[in-house]
Amino acid sequence: MPKRVAIGIVRTDKMAKTRRVEIPRIVHHAQYGKILHRKTVCHIHDENNESHVGDTVEIIECPPKSKLKRWQLVKVLKKSTAVDLAAMRAAEKALEEQTVAPAGAPAPEAQ
Repeated sequence: MPKRVAIGIVRTDKMAKTRRVEIPRIVHHAQYGKILHRKTVCHIHDENNESHVGDTVEIIECPPKSKLKRWQLVKVLKKSTAVDLAAMRAAEKALEEQTVAPAGAPAPEAQ
């Protein structure tokens, strides 16, 4: 039997060599016919820590690697363009502190 291949989005990359990938799907309600958005969550093995949050990845089924991991990363299809605002603001603040108040200079007086 061939191995299943799926495409999903990385939602968590906090674990070493493990990613949590969500695969979106659309389901019709049996009685009412309403369209429902559901997701399947898979834990994947990422040996080289290539993927990060927001990346679109291709995964393939594999023998169990741990209690939850039954999938393996094939490749990263699209990298995320999201910006980490907290890190960016911290870097700007550190740069501002270095340029505004050099060591040994008197502080400006408030009037």
